[in-house]
Amino acid sequence: MENNTSQDVNEMLPFILKRENVARYEDGAVHIFDRRRYPFERVFVSCPDVESVALAIETMVTQGGGPSIAAMYALAMEANRLSHRPADEIRAGLQAATTRLIHTRPTNTALARRLEAALQVANDALERQESVEAALLNWIEQRRTQSYVDYASTARYGADLISDGDGILTMCFAETAFILSLSMAWREGKRIQVFVPETRPYLQGARLTAPCIQELGIPVHLISDNMPAFVLSQGKVQKYFTAADLITLDGHVVNKIGTFQNAIAAHYHHVPYFAYCWGLDPHKPDRASIEVEERDASELRQCRGTPTTIAEIPAYYPAFDITPPHLVSGIITRLGVFSPFDLRNHFPL
Repeated sequence: MENNTSQDVNEMLPFILKRENVARYEDGAVHIFDRRRYPFERVFVSCPDVESVALAIETMVTQGGGPSIAAMYALAMEANRLSHRPADEIRAGLQAATTRLIHTRPTNTALARRLEAALQVANDALERQESVEAALLNWIEQRRTQSYVDYASTARYGADLISDGDGILTMCFAETAFILSLSMAWREGKRIQVFVPETRPYLQGARLTAPCIQELGIPVHLISDNMPAFVLSQGKVQKYFTAADLITLDGHVVNKIGTFQNAIAAHYHHVPYFAYCWGLDPHKPDRASIEVEERDASELRQCRGTPTTIAEIPAYYPAFDITPPHLVSGIITRLGVFSPFDLRNHFPL
């Protein structure tokens, strides 16, 4: 396996996944790339306090891995604001900020686990009577550097699953490891094409995934959310890859709504489904432990601000669905590709 550095990985990625373009902390504020306006505009949202970061996450300024980065920087920003307060007030303020930020993403528990780790870093700095802001920023940068190395390891396993001539189906925006797998496979001369459902109502597939893949020079076709089964029936797809916002200890894959129905269609057409895994949450043992975020139904009655029906029509918007392990061919991790049925035996908690 290649010994990719964080910088090597960054250079292989499209614009919105490059390290400096996800989120950053400058001049006492968190600056988050506004993915709602991409690919038509390239702008950042400046957040001067924790609440504005939380609202940015909730209103989809960023998603996928972005919220964790923005939220960790928000803790550093709050540490700076509280720096002249007594230690007990700093602890209380950072705990309140952590609680608020965790509530922005109830389904994807990666955010909660990273913030809990950041809070421990802050408490350790307080015990040593060191700058909490500096300790957090140093830890965040180290963690981000390591994450890109982990992306490379994960992506390598994903790229090895891709064969020359493959048609690939995805769902929503599978983010760095998936895009990097495509980049690796393409650079190795594998002729591939990718089919990207648009992902209503926020159109992450149309606005994020498809432009990123096109930027890498890889053939990509945008399809509507109700086309995957037909495209699979035509034999155009040989692999189905997605990210996973959460994977339970018993192998249930939680991802953007629409993932499950595509997994059913892929299974019917004998197409393997692989999900990328950020890690396991020991507090999520099974399907019953999953909290599926339900977003404001009004978001479903419009598309990018344009109404698609009348306001009086009731709507239902679960943001995620759950794919059972028997529909999943493998879980791609930084340590290898494992069966969802024995994932916990290979991947450390």
